[in-house]
Amino acid sequence: MSTKNDTRAGRAHGAARPGYSFDVKLWKVSKTGRKSRPWRLRWVVAGRVHGDTLTTSALAESRRSELWQAMNRRGEAFEIESGLPESEVRAAAESAEAADSEPPLRWFEFCRKYVAGRWRTSAAKSREGMADGLAAVTLAMVRRGDDTPTDESLRLAFRWGIVPANLGEDPPAELQAAYEWVTTADRPLGDLAAAEVFEDVVYRVSYKLDGTPAAGDTYKRRRRALNAALEHAVARGELRENPLQQTSRKRVGSNDVVDPRVLVNALQARQLLTSVSHVGSWDRCRGRRLVAFYAVLYYAGVRPAEAVGLRLSDCHLPLTGWGMLTLRETRPVSGKQWTDSGERHDRRGLKAREASTDRPVPIPPVLVAILRAHLKDFGTAKEGRVFGNERGGVVGSSTYWRVWEESRLYALDPDRADSPLAGRPYDLRHACITRWLNAGVPIAEVARRVGNSPEVIHRRYHGCIDGHEEAANPKITKVLEAEGDGS
Repeated sequence: MSTKNDTRAGRAHGAARPGYSFDVKLWKVSKTGRKSRPWRLRWVVAGRVHGDTLTTSALAESRRSELWQAMNRRGEAFEIESGLPESEVRAAAESAEAADSEPPLRWFEFCRKYVAGRWRTSAAKSREGMADGLAAVTLAMVRRGDDTPTDESLRLAFRWGIVPANLGEDPPAELQAAYEWVTTADRPLGDLAAAEVFEDVVYRVSYKLDGTPAAGDTYKRRRRALNAALEHAVARGELRENPLQQTSRKRVGSNDVVDPRVLVNALQARQLLTSVSHVGSWDRCRGRRLVAFYAVLYYAGVRPAEAVGLRLSDCHLPLTGWGMLTLRETRPVSGKQWTDSGERHDRRGLKAREASTDRPVPIPPVLVAILRAHLKDFGTAKEGRVFGNERGGVVGSSTYWRVWEESRLYALDPDRADSPLAGRPYDLRHACITRWLNAGVPIAEVARRVGNSPEVIHRRYHGCIDGHEEAANPKITKVLEAEGDGS
């Protein structure tokens, strides 16, 4: 079970100096039975037991190898108090001495450097999500006083300050006070190790500014951003360990499933698409330009950002029968400060796919006819895009949101207009996916068409599929009758 060091090493180096010993026994790696750090390594120095727990067996074996080499290859003495080889004790002392001679790294400066390092390889939405997560944490990483700016101002100032292009620039006048506070009253990064500070950090990640719980997706996004930053700090030696790995939060329920109340039936969908054409003046065509846009979401199950990037060259629209849309890019909306182009719409490949891959989606004749009519009336926008605004530019999310909100008031009675029914344009995609599943299309094929994994489709839409009880009850009855328990 153990490996004792070669005593010849001790004779070669003479007697160990006070506080150190060559009497070292190294035990094999074993399991702890815990989920967070399931692997244990133990060793004995001069009769005194030392140990460490690690997250993976590979890390545990690697650490055991380091200690074994210090024992047998280098013949080092081990410090009895800490259990560490003499070289590691010396390195730790030198590191502590160097740290004492330099001011501690502060939170904002750490975030600024971290974001700058990841900026070039991150998409605009990823940059924005990273900034939002770290901005929430910042509210716990600044010291408070009587003249502390509002939390909203602190968040906005932080988000402005970590954009690499703003380095060395003066902040906007309305953010000047908050920016000075964020950059001068922020805590040292090492304060994250303090229990009371990190408790506030977890709260800020989990709750909105008004004190209500953050949405599940928001919480997950913020936690991922924080965890990635802390892992970076550990890798750079700024933190000894990631405190987030020792915490967990139990969430009640999940909003990761589709609410059946948002789903429209075929009649309601036709009424909504018809009402879209009546939004805005007839000469400006604000609503009429978007009828086919919403129809693509409802009949093809595409995401709004994918529809925005759809080009005429991506469409096969025969005079009769089914057509095909070959999706190649997505145009997600981000602030201008997060994109490389300075435009609000980033240009990216399809979600969760390699940049060069596409996704063919068969479309029914009804959608083919709608798209052909749209192209006949409006032609194509700039870059050959199927959908554009009045000037041929990219359709903004604020535009298709406003038109949809107005169309709901035209198409739905007051009670339904106040309900979650088709509350967002994205709910048309949910209705399409649900319709395919209820039609008996295999989950794998639905997943392929809409660009999700089968696991995601099953998890998010299992509560929206009709007929489960009717199909299951006869099977259960048959089993009960076979067992003689049926009535």
